[in-house]
Amino acid sequence: MESIFQKKLMKFMLKFTDKKKFYCWACDYKNDTGEGNLARLFIKKNYSHDKCQVFTLNNLKFLDYKYLSPLIGTLFCWYFFLMRKKTVYLNYLPLWNFLLFIFLPPGTTFGPITGGANYKKNILRKFFFPFFYKISEFFLNLRDIKIYFSTELLKHYLSRTTIRKSSFNYIFNYYKKKKIQIKTIDFLIYYRTHKNKEAFFPYNLIKILLQLNYRIHIIGDYLKNFQVINHGKLNNNNINRLLSKTCFSIASEENIYSLFTIECINNGVKILVDDQQKSKIKFFKKNFIILNLTSRFQLYRLKYKKINHY
Repeated sequence: MESIFQKKLMKFMLKFTDKKKFYCWACDYKNDTGEGNLARLFIKKNYSHDKCQVFTLNNLKFLDYKYLSPLIGTLFCWYFFLMRKKTVYLNYLPLWNFLLFIFLPPGTTFGPITGGANYKKNILRKFFFPFFYKISEFFLNLRDIKIYFSTELLKHYLSRTTIRKSSFNYIFNYYKKKKIQIKTIDFLIYYRTHKNKEAFFPYNLIKILLQLNYRIHIIGDYLKNFQVINHGKLNNNNINRLLSKTCFSIASEENIYSLFTIECINNGVKILVDDQQKSKIKFFKKNFIILNLTSRFQLYRLKYKKINHY
């Protein structure tokens, strides 16, 4: 099976070698994931359609591309680098993964670098990641390239030299305000069963909201609660269709300015943030509602704010 895959991959590469100028590797290029949509945004903003070719493993069902894709992507970039072509490595680019910044070929353009800075619930990450960041930063600064970060969560880990040659909050390029429609959904919440993200998911808050008779809709992975409405994994168009009808959502404690947050802002959805996190709200302040998320009284009063959406 492996040899057949290698032959097909090589044949697929050779097919485009003489026709395109940029050769882009995307570890995720789906339109129903944050990583995939961020990669699509980067391509749309930086390359014309006829001057780049995007390769990905998303459609290969027999591979767990989440783990193999960075390795294959590195080999992919070296293949085209040796053929004197320009290469782009798009995503699965956390700053802690210093191996990518060491081993990807010279001249490779990096898509937005990602990563959070809230590790209070993971001691190992809190201890090791800052050290890994410095290794990655050292090798990034050896490259004569523009550095893009999806947010500014990692900014305080970086030196002044790196900050000067970097562009932050690339995700804000996704901002595009839309016409506000009639709101019929109380809450739309993005849920993902990821071991590093579940620690930040507001299970208790959802229970309180349900007790206060709010209608809760969930997208992404399935949330086992018969009182919520699960929509499953949706593409970007269907997510926006639901958000256009939504009053409120909840910001992730891990990353307040996520791609889903920007989509909420685009559609006029108000985003709830706990008052202990209010210092993190630096942009689009009018789109956030800061309150004590453990206070039933304050949560109940949202019903009066909801009236303004209709």
